Amino acid sequence: MRGERLIGLDIARTAALVSMVAYHFTYDLDLFGLIPQNTAVTGFFWWHARATAGSFIFLAGLSLWLAHGAGIRWPAFWKRFAKITAAAALVSVATYFALPGLTVFYGILHSIAISSLIALAVLRLPAVLTLALAAATFALPLVFRDPAFDGALVWTGRGTVPPVTADFLPLFPWIAPMLAGVAAGRLMSRFALWPRLALVPTRLARALAWPGRHTLAIYLIHQPLMIGAFNLWFWLAA
Repeated sequence: MRGERLIGLDIARTAALVSMVAYHFTYDLDLFGLIPQNTAVTGFFWWHARATAGSFIFLAGLSLWLAHGAGIRWPAFWKRFAKITAAAALVSVATYFALPGLTVFYGILHSIAISSLIALAVLRLPAVLTLALAAATFALPLVFRDPAFDGALVWTGRGTVPPVTADFLPLFPWIAPMLAGVAAGRLMSRFALWPRLALVPTRLARALAWPGRHTLAIYLIHQPLMIGAFNLWFWLAA
């Protein structure tokens, strides 16, 4: 299936993107004081944020296998890695100025970039071993934390003091859905399931798939647009 667009996979990305935009809308309502404080980071919305991030990273792992499972295409990988890394750096710079004290230094794009690089090492492993590694990396910060991982190593997720930031998806446990996605991709290849995602390209299917084909661009622009809209609304209402 290499080189082909799978409409079903793009629609799955669209669904994850819609869920992320919905969460960020709630986050912005919280940020601007339009709903009770901390609504976006507690209860249902806490779980919503993590389920959404996990789905994005899982789909990234699935896509990594789809693109490189039959053999790593290094030029294509480095090109994609550079785009994600540049986008992650842009998010860090933008949040440094727009959200003082909440700079994103290891958010979802940083996590996807680093986890994708590490996940290349497991592409040749049997799916069951990759799933076991996913379970182990998920459990690691639950069973082992140490103050030595605070400060400069806080991005590993094994520290004891959570950093103050608007988005934090540390290496552990968030590499787990990446590895799970790689394992799922391998299983889909083994059982010839990829063609099931090649849906009939009807007008509706193409429309639903379009956002999923431009996930990175939409991710980068949706928050500035929404925050700008809120600021404009407050300015007009003043």
